Amino acid sequence: MKSLKKVLFLAIIFAMLVSMAACGKIDTMARINKTEKVVWGTNAAFAPFEMRDGDDVIGIDSHVAEKIADKLGVELVVEDMKFDALPAALKSGKIDFIAAGYSIRPDREEEMTFSVEYFTAVQAILVEEENEEITGAEDLKNKKIGVQNGTTGDFLVTDDIEGTDVQRYNNGLEAVMDLKNGNLDAVVIDALPAEILLSEHDGIKLLDEPAGEEEKYAIAVRKGDQELIDVIDEVLTEMMASGELEELVNRYSIGE
Repeated sequence: MKSLKKVLFLAIIFAMLVSMAACGKIDTMARINKTEKVVWGTNAAFAPFEMRDGDDVIGIDSHVAEKIADKLGVELVVEDMKFDALPAALKSGKIDFIAAGYSIRPDREEEMTFSVEYFTAVQAILVEEENEEITGAEDLKNKKIGVQNGTTGDFLVTDDIEGTDVQRYNNGLEAVMDLKNGNLDAVVIDALPAEILLSEHDGIKLLDEPAGEEEKYAIAVRKGDQELIDVIDEVLTEMMASGELEELVNRYSIGE
């Protein structure tokens, strides 16, 4: 009898735990349909993908986000925050998807579900114009390097380049300003944003040699939000097939 009571007790505890876990799970599509809103999380300091124009967030990803909202038939709400705060905001349900020039990484794939890839990027190196000592990635060893906090540039410099003194910033502009002030040896940031920064600031140059290998941008949702990622995949596939995405890249890029 004691054995039977113990089994029943454990079964009840297990059922309670399962119920609690189910209650804690965020039903994203049900909430989107109920509120008639979808929340885009980004860091609007990453031109040309997202940047501020007064109170508005514009850029390549803004058009993609609008298309996602249109496909869902709901209003788009923008949450602009620090880049490294995006994963926690996604997990907690504060935002529904991340579109922020966001690279696919194995550690991120453990926590999130990614869309189809929609852009290929590479980490670039910015130095002061008169700097002749740093000509490529090999010369970054034991140097003071500025990066945007929580980005693949941050991970690359921290994990793969020997002896670096890594200085982390909220965005690339802050890093470039510190570079121009003589407080850094170099800045490592995605190539397209690097070109934008180069066009807006004198006294710096972009090296021909990249800092690392190619990476892929995608949109991230909470782990297992398959219904939402299916809609996002449909939007991205349509935009790539029609040439609309390429047109946006050209529109916002330097010299196009």
